[in-house]
Amino acid sequence: MENILTPLIEQRADPHIYRHTDGYYYFTASVPQYDRIELRRAKTIAGLVDAEKVDVWRKPDTGACSELVWAPELHYNDGAWYVYFAAAPSREIKYKLFQHRMYAIRNQNANPLEGEWEFMGQVDTGIDTFCLDATTFTHKGQLYYVWAQKDVDIEGNSNLYIAPMKTPWQLGGKPVMLSKPEFDWEIRGFWVNEGPSVLKKNGKIFISYSASATDENYAMGLLWADENADLLDPASWTKSPQPVLQTCFEHKIYGPGHNSFTVADDGETVMLVYHARTYTEIIGDPLWNPDRHTFVKPLKWDAQGMPVFGKPSIA
Repeated sequence: MENILTPLIEQRADPHIYRHTDGYYYFTASVPQYDRIELRRAKTIAGLVDAEKVDVWRKPDTGACSELVWAPELHYNDGAWYVYFAAAPSREIKYKLFQHRMYAIRNQNANPLEGEWEFMGQVDTGIDTFCLDATTFTHKGQLYYVWAQKDVDIEGNSNLYIAPMKTPWQLGGKPVMLSKPEFDWEIRGFWVNEGPSVLKKNGKIFISYSASATDENYAMGLLWADENADLLDPASWTKSPQPVLQTCFEHKIYGPGHNSFTVADDGETVMLVYHARTYTEIIGDPLWNPDRHTFVKPLKWDAQGMPVFGKPSIA
């Protein structure tokens, strides 16, 4: 019998769940007002639903990061907590006018819901264009930064890039493009590759990402490389020509994407975290529609050690 999913946390888009060595799960996401960074923690994934919400940073009234705070991610890098997020200098809501850049804040307290958050400034990629959705991961002692950014010479809204990091808030090398919108399912409504998330498993480095407009066309793709390959060489990466997660019209779960990965309470089972809508009749600008909900389900694997995402509606 199929286990039909319902949202775990309502009205939280771009969800990020991280299980730390202290035994807590930490959750952050875009809030519908796009005005702050909210954290919560719990001993179980289910416990995040009713966990206390703590606003750890609010956008200033003016300046470079004073509007549209998008897709925060919480990471523990080099002995401190960091939140990476995108923000814009104005409230222009025409897509072509978005001017987001990436920023980082740091907290050196053991519990990131307490202590002081320090604004570390813009994470400068060396390319002064629209960028968003940064994530980090460490492999063989090197911290890497993976994100989405516009290239004025490439058609579309954003491509995926990787770079080594010198510090958790500074790049240590030039950006390398890993993927651009090219397949039909990546260019519906908008030409987009965004929302990367990294998973290390079965001798491979996987990067999931999201593509197309954020309505029912939103879908997820996958890149992968061997764990011993040069991750800064685009030739090391393989890209799936087909989406790995997309709208399930049968069960009315629409536009799944902008995912993260965490682990279940057993510390082994990989859990897929993503947002999706439960209807398509959006009134007004989709940007301000609050009903992208957080879903969580186990990720399955095939005999070759590749992830099987299945349907966004079925666990």
